[in-house]
Amino acid sequence: MTIPTITAKQAKQMLSEGATLVDIREANERARERIAGTVHLPLSKMDGSGSGLPTSGAVIFHCKSGMRTASNASKIISHTNDACDAYVVEGGLDAWRAAGLPVAVDKSQPIEMQRQVQIVAGGIGLAGTALGALVSPLFYIVPGFIGAGLLFAGITGFCGMAKILMLAPWNRAAAN
Repeated sequence: MTIPTITAKQAKQMLSEGATLVDIREANERARERIAGTVHLPLSKMDGSGSGLPTSGAVIFHCKSGMRTASNASKIISHTNDACDAYVVEGGLDAWRAAGLPVAVDKSQPIEMQRQVQIVAGGIGLAGTALGALVSPLFYIVPGFIGAGLLFAGITGFCGMAKILMLAPWNRAAAN
């Protein structure tokens, strides 16, 4: 199942005509950067009830890049009312920003969890490689361990590093 895509500028025009824009990203992704005036309905909370959405008219969904909305089209459609016309912003928030449309940014909020994991995993892997080359080959175990953890996270959907990072003070404050 697919949902028709529209450009960011088309979405902006439809909003001025009364459409509703729905952000399906998780709260930690939305905290730092979002389109003002959107309805927040994380994909993980969509239960098919349609609660919080209008019962008619155009409903436009977006995520960060458009990939999540495209790959979850059937779940998104099941959450809309039959009287609604559903659309997806092609390219998501990234395309909205690239089109020069306004984005609300709160730099006091932490960056999204996926980027935090990438930064920490990359830093630990680089440090382990450098220590392996400069101090002892035993340090090559560190990037191997990080690689195994990332592989496990990709296969299972469970990321232990993300769970640990959620306990960091900057992320706990953002969750409250």
